[in-house]
Amino acid sequence: MKYTRFEEVPVWKDAVKLARDVFEITRQECFRHQYGLVDQLVRAPLSISNNIAEGFERGTVRELIQFIYYAKGSAGEVRSMCHALHGLAGFETIADRVASLLASSESIGKQLGAWAASQRNSRISGSRFARP
Repeated sequence: MKYTRFEEVPVWKDAVKLARDVFEITRQECFRHQYGLVDQLVRAPLSISNNIAEGFERGTVRELIQFIYYAKGSAGEVRSMCHALHGLAGFETIADRVASLLASSESIGKQLGAWAASQRNSRISGSRFARP
């Protein structure tokens, strides 16, 4: 399927949902006064969806792949932070929600890896080079 807007891309939609889920979880009492952690935990999933959008809008496959890998790196950041939260004193009450964030970020990372691989094998240069 050829997408004409980044908003149509399933992994972008998943990344936005992950960001919303992170916003919700960071409202929990256990995150109170954890300003640096909350800031980083909120920024990483936003970076996933934003990098997908930016890469898509650049109009070249080469740049899209580059930004897909940036997004994949941000998904890894979310996974890493979830691992750090797991078992941390004071966060036991949200362990199931943290596990859900971990699973979502892992799924997104896999989707991004597959998308990058499919783009690397593409013979299309990108919309910037399309001829009318």
